[in-house]
Amino acid sequence: MTARLSIAACLSAAALGLLPCAPVARAADAPAERVDHVGRASPRPAAAPSPITDPMERLRQRLAERLAGGSADSLTGKVELRTSAAAAAAPAAGASRAARAHAGARAQAASDMARSSMTPSAVAHHSGAAPAQRSAADKAAAAATVHAEAAHWGYEGAGGPTAWAALRPEYTQCASGSRQSPIDIRDGLAVDLEPVRFDYQPSHFAVIDNGHTVQVNVAPGNAIEVGGRRYELVQFHFHRPSEERIDGRQFEMSVHLVHKDAEGRLAVVAVLLEKGPAQPVVQTVWNNLPLEKKEEVAARALLDPAGLLPADRRYYTYMGSLTTPPCSEGVQWVVMRTPATATAGQLDLFARIYPMNARPLQSAAGRRILQSN
Repeated sequence: MTARLSIAACLSAAALGLLPCAPVARAADAPAERVDHVGRASPRPAAAPSPITDPMERLRQRLAERLAGGSADSLTGKVELRTSAAAAAAPAAGASRAARAHAGARAQAASDMARSSMTPSAVAHHSGAAPAQRSAADKAAAAATVHAEAAHWGYEGAGGPTAWAALRPEYTQCASGSRQSPIDIRDGLAVDLEPVRFDYQPSHFAVIDNGHTVQVNVAPGNAIEVGGRRYELVQFHFHRPSEERIDGRQFEMSVHLVHKDAEGRLAVVAVLLEKGPAQPVVQTVWNNLPLEKKEEVAARALLDPAGLLPADRRYYTYMGSLTTPPCSEGVQWVVMRTPATATAGQLDLFARIYPMNARPLQSAAGRRILQSN
């Protein structure tokens, strides 16, 4: 048996002559055998069938019969039964720990939900930050929001070329640089320059509308050699109208072929486009235009960048910059002196996507411009 009578129940039972008031042994302490009056051990006999086998239940039944025939159920809760101290303490302690854990979890969940909806200043306050620190957190959050909204550059409006330098710290050269591009190419010094060696071949390519122009990413294996350096072709893209001018003349469009050498220096070949016969390479690019901006489409066909070049390979060269943010300087420009051609339809197709995506002219600032004979 795992239960024992309380003192009050024991005394009541004894007074009624039902049971002697003596502790009841626990099941764990009960012997496996019964000992007779001479000390001999004998197997415990099997219990006789009985409708009520629990001693506590028999006690309740006899108490009910003694007290004017009341039912056993009417005494539920009036006779106090308790387990041994050790058996009672364990469940109580476990329940207490479970209750404390449950309450703690609910409190933590409430705290997390509250913090998730806090502003930066509220989070700082909740964390015990000083008022000055909370103010700094608010300012930083506000500055980050403004920075994210203003950082998008373009060719007109609030993000246009005059604002580029203020959009991000790394764009400051767009206003402070002394060798910016594009320029109006005038008064070039005619010298005996080595021809640019174009090492182009049919290659795989992919087309992407990056939000500023249509760009063609070309597989490795194409390069130029100019000024004793070899530059690998990375990509080419389009501007309308041409960013470069020659003696004040602006062209319908221009193609910029961007190259990089092993040390990270850039060389850009600019090919001017005017109306005339069809341009096969341009048409190949148009045939693989993606349906969505920022979606790069890998073409199945091959493309030979050499098809963009005019037959006359004479050129101008000068030191300038990228014509888009961050406007980095130290870029060698190679501008083909003779324009290539594209049909009115080919030119108009790009105009329908980007009517104008050309940076305004920048000051030549006395830069030396060389031209090949």
